Amino acid sequence: MSVLAEFDIKGKSVMKNLVKKACGKIGIELTALQAEQFEKYYNLLIEWNEKVNLTRIIQPEEVAVKHFADSLTLLNYYDIPRDARVIDVGTGAGFPGVPLKIARPDIKLTLLDSLNKRLIFLNEVCKETGIEANTVHFRAEDGGQNPLYREKYDVAVSRAVARLNVLCEYCLPYVKVGGSFISMKGPKLSEELNEARNAVETLGGRIKKTAEFELGGAGERTIVEIEKIKSTPKLYPRNSLKIKNNSL
Repeated sequence: MSVLAEFDIKGKSVMKNLVKKACGKIGIELTALQAEQFEKYYNLLIEWNEKVNLTRIIQPEEVAVKHFADSLTLLNYYDIPRDARVIDVGTGAGFPGVPLKIARPDIKLTLLDSLNKRLIFLNEVCKETGIEANTVHFRAEDGGQNPLYREKYDVAVSRAVARLNVLCEYCLPYVKVGGSFISMKGPKLSEELNEARNAVETLGGRIKKTAEFELGGAGERTIVEIEKIKSTPKLYPRNSLKIKNNSL
């Protein structure tokens, strides 16, 4: 049986309160509608997690902070242009793309993932929450070579765990010149940043700024903004084997 949203003694959804509180702590105020959308998202996440491996984080308090609020911290450090085309590369269960769309309904969102089951889940999330997003079934390196998606986005975002030099090859090809790739990472990123400088330059980017912060007792986070200053050479992205075995 699914463990859906918990309720307090007055029958009010706990998740609505938790997500509003978590987001309020990072300076983002949610409307009643947005809180309700996050509640529906949470319910579906828990329900689908029983049949599709989406996340190990399932407790309401942890989801509110470590998935929902964490995704929205990006808005404190990067000003997404209004009506921007945004692609979430390797979106998984929809983080950070879906929370960003809930908070910023004006963006034109694409959710890209290599596992179709996750995209079926995300289509259901979009339907139930009333948001619009384009879901794309591609490996990141294949989508980056596809003319429908290559250098078509104002912003690429990723909360993936791969090292930054690898993420750059997967994500920068989607970004048009003048746009940005925003990587959401953990703490102590100096080594990764130095390691990624060659990849950033080779792929047409420039490290513009980084921001380090503490996420409400959930650990340290780092956001890296990489500006696209010239087109990515046609060679990139390479196939995944070359990216992993001979990273830039």
